[in-house]
Amino acid sequence: MTPAAAPARTLTLRVARVEQATPDVRVLDLVHPRGLPLPGYTPGAHVDVHTPGGFVRTYSLAEAPPPDGPPRRYRIGVKREPASRGGSAALHALVAEGDLLAIGSPRNAFPLHDGPAPALLLAGGIGLTPLLAMAEQLAREGRAFTLAVFARSRAHLAFGDALARLGAAVRLHFDDAAAPQKIDLAALIASAAPGTQLYLCGPAGFMRAALGHARAAGRPDDALHLEYFAPPETAAGAAGDEPFVLHLARSEARVPVAADQTAVQALHEVGIDIAVSCEQGVCGTCVVRWRAAPGQATPEHRDFCLSPVQRGHEIALCCSRARGGVLTLEL
Repeated sequence: MTPAAAPARTLTLRVARVEQATPDVRVLDLVHPRGLPLPGYTPGAHVDVHTPGGFVRTYSLAEAPPPDGPPRRYRIGVKREPASRGGSAALHALVAEGDLLAIGSPRNAFPLHDGPAPALLLAGGIGLTPLLAMAEQLAREGRAFTLAVFARSRAHLAFGDALARLGAAVRLHFDDAAAPQKIDLAALIASAAPGTQLYLCGPAGFMRAALGHARAAGRPDDALHLEYFAPPETAAGAAGDEPFVLHLARSEARVPVAADQTAVQALHEVGIDIAVSCEQGVCGTCVVRWRAAPGQATPEHRDFCLSPVQRGHEIALCCSRARGGVLTLEL
């Protein structure tokens, strides 16, 4: 069989700087131990961080790449989650300046789209990180955008200096403040110019509200771009899963997927390496292209990383399935 693409390259980087940006957010600057340039990336990209204790966690790169050459650092913001299973807690408690960390090379499942259309960037809490990189890139290119940041309080606002440099394009909302430090999210979305591209990133409640307002305002699917921190809900239909078959178009191989296993597990069993990270349909690591074929099954999508338009030709293999029949993958 023809194997899938190899997993992303892993780098060993040094923690050059640690900043306690808010009571619960740490900003880490990661550089090559010998000062060499790092693999490039585009705004919206993320890296997998191998934390002390053996966890792998995904963090967005929180600044636009330099315009004149490869990056010399990766900047990430790590929020310590109260219910942390060990990943964010380790990066807060066990990592110091000078330490070495294994980092996956950047991947982007949340890219900025080309074109002159204005952008409305909606950030909930630490969801600011990929949107800050986008805003910096848009400002550099002279493209129209608004970055609206929703935080619990000014004390919980990370990256304040970077936001200040973006000037009037930034709007701030603090839950504990009175007007004018409040933003009517529904009105902001409804008032955006026709053709505006919306980019949403934040916790589940924020994403649910923003997406609901976008739907109510009639924003088309191809103008909505989403990145979740974690699955906002349990995937439906798990109790009634059916077996199906993966048809690998390049090799003509057929791989059965049992009712109680994922497509990734079935492929791994026959020696086909599909890279995975979150295994919850959030990060996009395991996304591949699928192909419609007469008489064959179509995907039953359960991810939280693909837009409706992307789902027309891509599938997250860690969580999505097909309802019986044969599903053709471009592998």
